[in-house]
Amino acid sequence: MMFSKSFGYALRGILYLGMSDEAKPWIQLDEIAQELAVPRHFLGKVMKKLVKDGVLNSQKGPYGGFCINENTLKTSLLKLMEITGEVEENGVCVLRLRKCNALNPCPMHHQIESLRRQWQALLASTFIGDLIRKDQPGFINSIAAI
Repeated sequence: MMFSKSFGYALRGILYLGMSDEAKPWIQLDEIAQELAVPRHFLGKVMKKLVKDGVLNSQKGPYGGFCINENTLKTSLLKLMEITGEVEENGVCVLRLRKCNALNPCPMHHQIESLRRQWQALLASTFIGDLIRKDQPGFINSIAAI
């Protein structure tokens, strides 16, 4: 499974905030976009969604920006997928042959359903806090676009 750009920008933005110096609680959008080498406008839309859903806090003004909150590190990747609109289309055949289901399965339907359940379980049990690596010196570079 591939993640959308919205999901990737959201996760990378949150990880950047989570890795930021605690002495500087508010990080401006321009800094995040520049450090991660992502489009500022698109990142701004994604970050606003995260604020709206309570995953991040924001503050307007020259000393404002974005910061993590008590919900951030407890947010699952599945929840992040829902926020960014990355909902898998149910009933779409993995082979794109036709719509398939348990009564009318494609040749791979049953194997794929098992994998989908495992994938959902993995995303539901992986939290943003599990992904932050403050002990890795090159972590920010690893989440920046190449």
